[in-house]
Amino acid sequence: MASLASFRLLPYCGMNSDNRTRLRVRVQSSGGGDSTALSSDSISLNGSSVIKEREKNGSLIGGENGRENKNGGNGRLTHRVDKKRGKEFDSEGLEALWDDGYGTKTVEDYFDGAKEMIRSDGGPPRWFCPVECGQPLKGSPVLLYLPGIDGVGLGLTLHHKALGKAFEVRCLHIPVHDRTPFEGLVKIVEETVLLAHASSPNKTIYLLGESFGGCLALAVAARNPQLDLVVVLVNPATSFGRSQLQPLLPVLEVLPDELHRVIPQFLGFLAGNPVKMAMANIEHSHPPRLQIEKVSRNLLALHRLLPGFADILPKETFLWRIELLKSAVASVNPQLTNVQAEVLLLARSSSPLLTLLQCFCTLPVQLDVEEGVNLLTVIKGTNKYRRSRQRDYVSDFIPPSMSDYKRYFEDTNGSFGFALGSTFFSTLEDGKIVKGLAGVPNKGPVLLVGYHMLMAAEVHPLAGEFLKEKNVMIRGLAHPDAFSDNLVGSSSVFALDLVRAMGPAPVTGSNFYKLLAKKSHVLLYPGGSRESLHCKGEEYKLFWPNEPEFVRMAAKFGATIVPFGTVGEDDLFEFILDYHDLMKIPIVNDYIREMNRHATEVRDKSKGEVATWNRYVPGILPKVPGRLYFLFGKPIRTKGKEELLVDREQANQLYLHIKSQVESCMAYLLRKREEDPYRSLVDRLIHRAFSSSPREIPTFDP
Repeated sequence: MASLASFRLLPYCGMNSDNRTRLRVRVQSSGGGDSTALSSDSISLNGSSVIKEREKNGSLIGGENGRENKNGGNGRLTHRVDKKRGKEFDSEGLEALWDDGYGTKTVEDYFDGAKEMIRSDGGPPRWFCPVECGQPLKGSPVLLYLPGIDGVGLGLTLHHKALGKAFEVRCLHIPVHDRTPFEGLVKIVEETVLLAHASSPNKTIYLLGESFGGCLALAVAARNPQLDLVVVLVNPATSFGRSQLQPLLPVLEVLPDELHRVIPQFLGFLAGNPVKMAMANIEHSHPPRLQIEKVSRNLLALHRLLPGFADILPKETFLWRIELLKSAVASVNPQLTNVQAEVLLLARSSSPLLTLLQCFCTLPVQLDVEEGVNLLTVIKGTNKYRRSRQRDYVSDFIPPSMSDYKRYFEDTNGSFGFALGSTFFSTLEDGKIVKGLAGVPNKGPVLLVGYHMLMAAEVHPLAGEFLKEKNVMIRGLAHPDAFSDNLVGSSSVFALDLVRAMGPAPVTGSNFYKLLAKKSHVLLYPGGSRESLHCKGEEYKLFWPNEPEFVRMAAKFGATIVPFGTVGEDDLFEFILDYHDLMKIPIVNDYIREMNRHATEVRDKSKGEVATWNRYVPGILPKVPGRLYFLFGKPIRTKGKEELLVDREQANQLYLHIKSQVESCMAYLLRKREEDPYRSLVDRLIHRAFSSSPREIPTFDP
């Protein structure tokens, strides 16, 4: 099943000469000889150092002087496992806001690495594991990166550290002077895929192909429909035969060498806006003067680096790779209908020369700088990350990294978050209400139960505050339709995909059970869509089912239940059309009925209105924002209360108590917000303009 994610890709990142890092690789032979694990001191790709081990041996692979090892065929990956890499890590050890390294590598690192990798050693295509990838989490799937026509294999330079946590990353390197035909390269990749499947039959295998590598990935997937493959295509070159470059190919063949050096640079500039490339790592919070200075330095660095294209693709290699690309397209396109793998397509939709340039994406994979998100976030957000054929939303979850947090809560929604002005209060064990989240336990299992505001307006600030103040990831239980492939595949707004990457799971009994078993902080709304899609005059009214759906599950794991209330939706929206109004409008009412006819049922319809309420999109108009207020009630311990599991009456009493606490929290906030001098956005803007600490907006005293 294919998904198209039009995130406007560029093959470049910004030039950051001030933030240079070493690029290291662990090389694994594609022949049958020994693999060589090179230490961090043996490879230093910073533009001036050399690889001492290769100077001695003449090759990056195990074997004599770079020649193919006689004990193994071309492209055969050894079955021996690197002991250092074989050590498994517990996925529980990856905390929220982990460092994914995104933004620490630049295109300079790519060129520095390429200078070392393209040296002639006479060896065949081989796989290598970048040291920056580090140790993957326990049970991580294999990801095989298949490069574009550059063949270097460093196209994931910007993403090594992030992808290395979620995958066992292996990158294919095709030497400059290698002339293996397309069919031979397909066999190399296929043998590696089959070997990975044989060693771990239950694991998913990812093929990430860029431009020409996309053809390789599709060819292998078409030949192996029985395998559990996820194919990620970054600007695949399958449309090369229809590109505007075709009339120019005969001219390229007769160009003198001096002019050939200009061609890759020309294509490189066409691939993206140089100014945008230069602004990729600019902090917009910096003063304008500093931003301009850094953009200028980056543009100069870009101009200096582009001639390196001709070294990566000398004329003979360039012409050979063009012919290789032709044969790849001719071979793959007729087989596309045989591809049964799950496919994620990332295309540069903003480029008017897409068909011309998609085969020349030879620099590191990067989303458009206006998006500024890393590749792992894309895979997670489009619902494509899984460790086995059956996706598990609990065990397959990768916590958000620091770059995820920055992108979702600071860059994308920074102004939105300030407009909401969210302020949080919590209740300590002695009943005292304090500012902040000190009253909410740090360690799980914790079950947060509260009121679901109109259009779920409270979820974003709630998740962000727990991450910022407590470094705790809230795992929300959401409607299963939010995770459907159709919804994910049709999404063109990446902010929605970022929401999925932040950790929600479909609201099912098994997911609820697993999350509590993992001692997570679980967010549950008993009122569900009936509450978040209420009608006029129903603000701050709870629509909970009659039976205690969650109390006994919480007691089973000794979870702490924290009731909470939130108010402020009436200061954000003006309700114009509710469900009853829309059902009176022809065509619109048919659309609502059709939408709900195909909706997934998550509750027994005998449970009443909360289970039978039809979903719809209310007609609302925004107001000049007021403020959102959150109050978390006194924690309710269920540990040691096993009687709740068998005594339905006692469980129901606790359920009603929790419901009353949520209502009490909202009543308190509705009363106290009248005392807030900064309830209005206008007042908060004035405070921000003249205050020495503009980020801290005061509120009422609890």
